Amino acid sequence: MLIRGILAAILLSGTMTVAATTLPDTTLLKYVNPFIGTTNFGTTNPGALVPNGLMSVSPFNVTGSEINNYDKDDRWWSTPYDATNSFLTGFSHVNLSGVGCPELGSVVTIATTGPLNVDYHQYGTTYRNETASPGFYSAYLDKYDILSEVTATPRTSVERYTFPGGQGNILVNLGIGLTNETGARIRRISDTEIVGSRLMGTFCYNPDAVFTMYFAVKVNKKPSSSGFWKKQPPMYGVEAEWTPDNGQYKIYNSYSRDIAGDDIGYWFSYDNLSKGEQIEVSVGVSFVSEENAVENLRHEQSGVNFQTVLENARKEWAAQLGKIEVEGGSEEQKTVFYTALYHTLIHPNILQDVNGMYPLMESGENGTTSRDRYTVFSLWDTYRNLHQLLTLVYPEKQTDMLNSMVEMYREWGWLPKWELFGRETFTMEGDPAIPVIIDSWRKGLRDFDMDLAYEAMKKSATLPGTQNRMRPDIDTYIERGYIPLGVHQSDNSGDNSVSHALEYYVADNALSWLANQRGDKEFAKQLAERVRGYKNYYSKESGTLRPINQDGSFLSPFNPRQGENFEPVPGFHEGSAWNYTFFVPHDVDGLIKLMGGNKSFVDKLQNVFDAGLYDPANEPDIAYPYLFTRIKGEEGRTHKEVSRLLDKYFTTNPDGIPGNDDAGTMSAWAVFSMIGLYPDCPGVPEYSITVPTFDKVTIHLNPDYYDSDTLIIEKIPAEDTKIISGEKSIGHRIDHSRLIDGKTLRIYTAE
Repeated sequence: MLIRGILAAILLSGTMTVAATTLPDTTLLKYVNPFIGTTNFGTTNPGALVPNGLMSVSPFNVTGSEINNYDKDDRWWSTPYDATNSFLTGFSHVNLSGVGCPELGSVVTIATTGPLNVDYHQYGTTYRNETASPGFYSAYLDKYDILSEVTATPRTSVERYTFPGGQGNILVNLGIGLTNETGARIRRISDTEIVGSRLMGTFCYNPDAVFTMYFAVKVNKKPSSSGFWKKQPPMYGVEAEWTPDNGQYKIYNSYSRDIAGDDIGYWFSYDNLSKGEQIEVSVGVSFVSEENAVENLRHEQSGVNFQTVLENARKEWAAQLGKIEVEGGSEEQKTVFYTALYHTLIHPNILQDVNGMYPLMESGENGTTSRDRYTVFSLWDTYRNLHQLLTLVYPEKQTDMLNSMVEMYREWGWLPKWELFGRETFTMEGDPAIPVIIDSWRKGLRDFDMDLAYEAMKKSATLPGTQNRMRPDIDTYIERGYIPLGVHQSDNSGDNSVSHALEYYVADNALSWLANQRGDKEFAKQLAERVRGYKNYYSKESGTLRPINQDGSFLSPFNPRQGENFEPVPGFHEGSAWNYTFFVPHDVDGLIKLMGGNKSFVDKLQNVFDAGLYDPANEPDIAYPYLFTRIKGEEGRTHKEVSRLLDKYFTTNPDGIPGNDDAGTMSAWAVFSMIGLYPDCPGVPEYSITVPTFDKVTIHLNPDYYDSDTLIIEKIPAEDTKIISGEKSIGHRIDHSRLIDGKTLRIYTAE
């Protein structure tokens, strides 16, 4: 399903012929395959969006029919689309990519033909001839002989449906979607336009993280008739089971004001359409108000048609993807690379409307901004590599994200952990905004209020647990240097104490540096002592980090492999002890000594890969391959393992991502690995170096942030391995300033 430049020229169904949509030739876009990661729990989708846009419009195929028997709740679907499914119930608007919990994916629209039917179990259809490329998706709807095409702007989408003739319908369904919340409202404002809202939230079981999405839907042709529908409960005194055939869905033919409910929708019907006639459906969204959704729609689609919107989207994707150019490598490797880069530019997303308004963090009020305000901060994932990639290649975006995070603290008193549309979900653990902010600061991104940021960081690193939203288990962490089992639960099952502490160590290591730089010497010293607390967890008996009981003894019995299948395990979150034991990026030298020296460390680490203990889809261990660069003479193991992992787990197939893409984190791992760099310690401006996939990589740097306008990384065949930065010979590690100042990084290798 790899997409090349032009949609197939003609689609045939019966005698109907449909003209092609011409996709402008924008060079690198031919290497992006949006179907990569759409199964194997990658949870990406092939829908249309622009880089970091608020709007995305995706095919929705995770709710089926009686024949295609699956439903979003049957498998905890956290994606609107899976490549193995075959039953389309429409196109969902505003979707998450690569996440592990269901949310959003609502306002589901579709075109149908024939008599009006608003039951998605019945009106859904199989589809074929799928085509997707950046900013565009298309599929042929078998049941209706309709060609569907979608594209997007930052805050709106356009769908174009080509009908076979006769009666056609446009359905807007607010009763299906991925969110765990229910409740919606629709108001008719003209023959061709409706507005409304949909309640969203409860992401990853957090009942308080609830928010509203507002929308405006407009069709470009006046319908013959239109109206609402609503799913009705059984009538009083009627004992027979209701079905769609006997009136479960009530159609409102003459009522034209507004309607609210849990399972509602709106329909536009057209009589006597001509063969090949097209109807466009435009959708605008806002998280502030219906009025802003309308304004977003009118502003971003004024005077344009589907083709213009598509061309603009593709030009923007070409500009952003073109910041990195690669030479050499196979066509498949280029597809893996540029698709991964594409996935890193989906989240975070702009949140402000065209008038600058956005919902204040954890508030019912709205604010206004003159710069991009971002949302969807999946920081436990993205703090490890995605924000480092943005800092290097897209510093203007990262700077606005830093400002967004600091403003969140100003608005509600805490930096984000896993923020979603102005609500904190408290998903996963740690204090991940700290290393993101400090890492960027140390690399020269300083256009934000660091005084306020430091206040926020120190607050979460010192406030007692009963008052600490980021670190509720901080008391024992400070008192003992570690967190024992049972701090949050009397039952050890599902206790994540070791995982929590390891994340705090990484954050506090970064904060210690900043505190020292700011002259806060005593605090810096305290933090530096804290971050060595990981040593308490090391068990010589198991050779791993090991949970500690309240009395200071190690948990026993203990199986360091428990948790490999994501089952609950004492001490560790979504992984085994082996997935966490080497996750001490701030003190690898100390960990080496703890494990008995270089040889013991290397043997133990190599066994993680050889024995299948490494999980390529689990964040805490994704930097493991780069640890070999810390030991002279063993650096070649990094190249061997990175190459093997890329070849095995990152492919051009729909299962070509090893698990949840986690808002671009797994893709960022692939991008860095393929260019020969990896930021293996969040908060520390250094990279490990490995042999790149490509012969030459050119990164076009932003001159507003860097003195050089390009960074070139070259792979040069040679008998002996050596690395040259500029004119200086270096080892297999390099700090950020040396990398930029050197302008070229030449890696001589025999591979």
